Amino acid sequence: MSEPVPIQGDCDPRFSRVRELFAEQLETRELGASVALTLEGRAVIDLWGGFCDEERTRPWQRDTLVNVWSVTKGMTALCALRLIERGELELDAPVARTWPEFAKCGKEHIPVRQLLNHRAGLAAVRKPLAAETLFDWDAMCTALAEQEPWWEPGTAHGYHATTFGWLVGEVVRRVSGKSLGTFFREEVAGPLGLDFHIGLDAVHDRRVAPLTSVTQPEAGEVRRIGEAILVDPQGLVVKALANPPTALLPGTTNSRAWRAAELPALNGHGHARALARVYGALACGGELDGRHVLAPETIAAARSEESFGPDLVLQVPTRIGLGFMLSQPDQTDGRFGPNPGTFGHPGAGGALGCADPEAHLGFGYAMNGMGQNILTDPRTQQLLDAVYASL
Repeated sequence: MSEPVPIQGDCDPRFSRVRELFAEQLETRELGASVALTLEGRAVIDLWGGFCDEERTRPWQRDTLVNVWSVTKGMTALCALRLIERGELELDAPVARTWPEFAKCGKEHIPVRQLLNHRAGLAAVRKPLAAETLFDWDAMCTALAEQEPWWEPGTAHGYHATTFGWLVGEVVRRVSGKSLGTFFREEVAGPLGLDFHIGLDAVHDRRVAPLTSVTQPEAGEVRRIGEAILVDPQGLVVKALANPPTALLPGTTNSRAWRAAELPALNGHGHARALARVYGALACGGELDGRHVLAPETIAAARSEESFGPDLVLQVPTRIGLGFMLSQPDQTDGRFGPNPGTFGHPGAGGALGCADPEAHLGFGYAMNGMGQNILTDPRTQQLLDAVYASL
């Protein structure tokens, strides 16, 4: 008889079903993970368990870090929103005002807002890019400045899966004089005590759980993306997800180069506790332990619907605010619990961070077993459902 998968941490008895479900998932369809919940700004779930490696020799620890993919976009959006709140960046001003080179190819009037709500038409670079270009910030920003929009900006939306990071990150850099990773560390992670990194120092490598894959049912968006690629193998969808093709190359996402780079759409490293803490602050008016994250009016704007309907990249309906995904309660894909005002960001494979201001809760889930999902993973959805059933 095999040994039970180790689970550690704390869980308020009120949420015992969440702990039971987390244990079941680790036993049957997960390698290692952490899950956390704050309620009214107080930590009520902080659990971790399983293993960091496929050989199951390294138990998951309290401080284990993992790449959470597009969950990073929510942290990147926070940086831009802080600048907007302070009046240093104007939401409806042209991007070219702070990034003059961006004005090429008919982009002179695209506002900052359309970078955040995925309506800018810059979800991909058309010309083929070498794999190493992913790690060259200036080269990626130059390629985007020279790219003509794929659709008339503002008329439709399509998930800027990789380009969101350079587009928003370069605006933050031009305004603040700091790289996105540095700005996030100094303005958000440091003051809040978040163990979350955009650009990971090698000193933390010993804490990282390498990404692997686990067997999951194929999600609807993955199937539709595959169909779109077959129809147009050189079109928008494949370019948005695989140009440069770096992330698809074996070993890339567990490499030192990947971890060290600042890829503000893709490679944030953290754990569930950090996600629940920052989203818990946003769920409770934007303050936590005397630290300011965002003002209530900024949060309200950030979670107001900016884009909704068919997504030209993901091939399913998406609902988006200012840099954050918004819950789609009536959809199979993209549901963050029952409240339509919930906002946050999922990561490919299953990770999620989200805030529910109505319930005053912040939720985080991070794992190293990548499922076949982009918007909502069955593991995450079941844990969220158990959370709400326990309220």
